[in-house]
Amino acid sequence: MEDKEILEKFANPDSRNLAFNQLVRKYQQKIYWHIRKMVIDHDDADDLTQEVFIKVWKNLENFRQDAQLYTWLYRIATNECLTFLSSKRKKFFLPINDVAAELTEKIDSSPNIDGDEIQLKLQKALLKLPDKQRLVFNMKYYDELKYEEMSEILGTSVGALKASYHHAVKKIEEFIKRD
Repeated sequence: MEDKEILEKFANPDSRNLAFNQLVRKYQQKIYWHIRKMVIDHDDADDLTQEVFIKVWKNLENFRQDAQLYTWLYRIATNECLTFLSSKRKKFFLPINDVAAELTEKIDSSPNIDGDEIQLKLQKALLKLPDKQRLVFNMKYYDELKYEEMSEILGTSVGALKASYHHAVKKIEEFIKRD
């Protein structure tokens, strides 16, 4: 079902639940993996994905269709990730390196994370990046979003996003060469 059709059905109270179920089916996995790449832990990603769709349910009738639906969903998911990571640091009074160390430990110990040695090194390298650079890298490398789409989601200029991606790639290369 196309986004436009989902939005039309959602606007009708008789087909609202059906439309929302279609929206969840269409985007749940993409949103989950977008979040999971940021927070690493399956349970946290699962909880945040639910939070995203609760916010979508509450706000979808106010969605202005001047943006694409999936960029709006990504923006909500991105904000949830950043808020979660920020509150995690504040709650435990952890500097950014300690949160990265905790998430790296989850990569090493989680049976849900698989991949060859290079993939695991990449995941650990990503955790060394600042949250915004990690987001930009994930959106470009994994989600294959265009800079214009990322600009819409993050509210950042295309030039700044290109610079963030470039810096992220350089830092990742340095990390992988060192280890």
